Amino acid sequence: MRKTDKKMDNQLRHVLTEVCEVALKDINGFQWLTHVVNYSNFPKSLQVVCVFDTNENLSYFMSKKTKIELDGLIQLKLSTINLAVNNATDHVFYDTEQNCDEEHQGKWVNRLVQKSYGS
Repeated sequence: MRKTDKKMDNQLRHVLTEVCEVALKDINGFQWLTHVVNYSNFPKSLQVVCVFDTNENLSYFMSKKTKIELDGLIQLKLSTINLAVNNATDHVFYDTEQNCDEEHQGKWVNRLVQKSYGS
């Protein structure tokens, strides 16, 4: 990873941590988030993955305006580090601990490597 990539990754972690803190407080079932990126195709390759505990809580979240608000917060926070994404929904994806347990025996590293959220 180049020095500029490391700097951007640190900035991404910082602003996404801020998003995570808000979501943990305000959104039922939200557990954590992470990002996956290929810096040779950045920012197009950026994927922010928001993880919920169960499919039921994720379904409820997806049916409410809270999803639009969380997508908007992520887009806003990305803009604070001069990372303009036209449409946050192209970069924000949702998953659950329940799905990871069932499909990857709870091994998130394997899930994130094998699963392409943008496809």
